[in-house]
Amino acid sequence: MKVIPTKIKDLLIIEPDVFGDQRGFFMESYNQEKYQSIGLKEKFVQDNLSQSAKGVLRGLHLQKNPFGQGKLVQVIKGAVLDVAVDARPQSPTYGQWESVELNEENKKQFWIPAGFLHGFLSLKDETIFFYKCTEFYHPEAEVSVLWNDSDLKIDWQLEKYGLTQPLVSSKDQEGLSFQEFSKIIKK
Repeated sequence: MKVIPTKIKDLLIIEPDVFGDQRGFFMESYNQEKYQSIGLKEKFVQDNLSQSAKGVLRGLHLQKNPFGQGKLVQVIKGAVLDVAVDARPQSPTYGQWESVELNEENKKQFWIPAGFLHGFLSLKDETIFFYKCTEFYHPEAEVSVLWNDSDLKIDWQLEKYGLTQPLVSSKDQEGLSFQEFSKIIKK
């Protein structure tokens, strides 16, 4: 597999080896030994799967410590623009973000360690998004930050993907600003 570092330490794009022919393809979506050899020594405890229509935006989410949650994410069907924001208070890249298109054709994965806000924009109808988590879901520890926060200035590339306004849940519409989040997370 190919591991592509990003501008943000610990955030990785992974291109698994894919073996295909006229019958279809085969790939290992996870192999503990291989992932440990690239530095992912985390233990995964929960797998999640979601389906989204084109234009659905989920995020930005994070679980506060002691329930910080790392995620290994990928798309099974369809496509997303996946975004991770460094929310580790002591990090030199605090508040910076990285995005990558994940789709059923490129089969890329995105490793998002604990301490990052995470969200994605679905680019196709019936997109199936899969992620392995290093911590169980704890609703009392979850924090949402506004997807369109003016301090973060995330480029969701709406025009590029033929979208004008994403479909966002009421919970995510009521998320915190990044400034409000910073006050909470630095406590």
